[in-house]
Amino acid sequence: MLLNRSERNFPRVIIIGAGFGGVEVARQLKNKEVEVLLIDRNNYHTFQPLMYQVATGTLASDSISFPLRKMFKNQNNFRFRLAEVLKIDSENRMVRTSVGDYDYDYLVIATGATSNFFGNKQVERHALPMKSVVEALNIRSYLLQNLEEAVLRKNASDRESYLNFVVVGGGPTGVELSGAIAEYQQHMLKKDYPELSTYEMKVFLVEGTDKILGALSEKSSRDAENYLKELGVKTILGTVVTDYDGNTVTLSSGEKIATKTVIWGAGVMGQMPEGINPELIQRGNRIKITPQCQVEGEENIYAIGDVSAMITEENPRGLPGVAPVAQQQGSYVAKHILNRMNNSSSEDFKYFDKGSMATIGRSRAVVDIGNFHMKGFLAWTTWMFVHLVSIFGFRNRVVTFVNWSIKFLTKNSGIRLIIHRYERPASEPSTADEQSSAQDN
Repeated sequence: MLLNRSERNFPRVIIIGAGFGGVEVARQLKNKEVEVLLIDRNNYHTFQPLMYQVATGTLASDSISFPLRKMFKNQNNFRFRLAEVLKIDSENRMVRTSVGDYDYDYLVIATGATSNFFGNKQVERHALPMKSVVEALNIRSYLLQNLEEAVLRKNASDRESYLNFVVVGGGPTGVELSGAIAEYQQHMLKKDYPELSTYEMKVFLVEGTDKILGALSEKSSRDAENYLKELGVKTILGTVVTDYDGNTVTLSSGEKIATKTVIWGAGVMGQMPEGINPELIQRGNRIKITPQCQVEGEENIYAIGDVSAMITEENPRGLPGVAPVAQQQGSYVAKHILNRMNNSSSEDFKYFDKGSMATIGRSRAVVDIGNFHMKGFLAWTTWMFVHLVSIFGFRNRVVTFVNWSIKFLTKNSGIRLIIHRYERPASEPSTADEQSSAQDN
């Protein structure tokens, strides 16, 4: 039995999550005969493809973030609530949040993904994830903190763990991040830290499969690996991280690397509030949806983007977790809702792959558009143009372009500030220590 609906003139569409998919749903419903309520724990949208540039100091965090209320200031049917979603009550069509309960006629789950450590709690405790602006700023501070600590060590052996940087995951995030850190080593380390030798700083990229950029073509994978070698990045393929205690990372090959910094980009998993039928949760903690983006068994609930799993014969593992998928699904869901309101039918969702790309430092990038492949400077300018026009806000585009231009011309730009020190979690006591403590008591 449904609870009493709140008094309003039009059906209410609640969107949980202000990522690419959630924002696109709201935009496509602009001034339609629906009430749009967007709920997110942050009051801004983040342009995640450039998160690594915040982590390495190329861009400030507000260059890739845009206030949601400002984004929708001219949309009269839009409302926003800053809140944590606690539970979805599908029986009563309610979303229960930290600031109150809201009823809905249609619900869109666009909560995105978080880092997936594949059950390795030890690695999860000590490694640095990069799925939010706060986490990116933590990485930026911690990289600089370790360089400051290295300066204080007189012996090269004592500096080693502070100057070894390990990036886990050979997808676009890991490749772009390791390339950016390596460029810092080449162009800025000696200027900022004359006491340190560039040969002491080392960047490792660890990937579990036999190639990096597995979703791109063989040419792109090969070219990207060559670019990383040119930058001095040591690429370790076919190997996974089995343990990390905050000082030493252990690989499945048995190799150990002394390092204070492990940045995790090896996998993602969907994140969602309570209330979803556990039987619908697929691999990667994603919600199984129909070809019309509806949660199976729930006519009025949709799931899009990284939190959704559209399993088909063409895509037995679901669609890739990239921004264009979320945006296209968001546009589709908005039209599907409007069609349902008008008693019209909709064709199944079809993803149109516009291409894939990744940048590996200055003037180096790879681009795949269908069977067409680009690399080098032309691919790099293409990558810059696509990302620049995709950022929300004129100011953000201008600031980003200016920062990129200065960095290209001088090789010495960046926000190398430690505003908030990142404090590493304390190491858990070993079993022997716990037993000794218990005996003393």
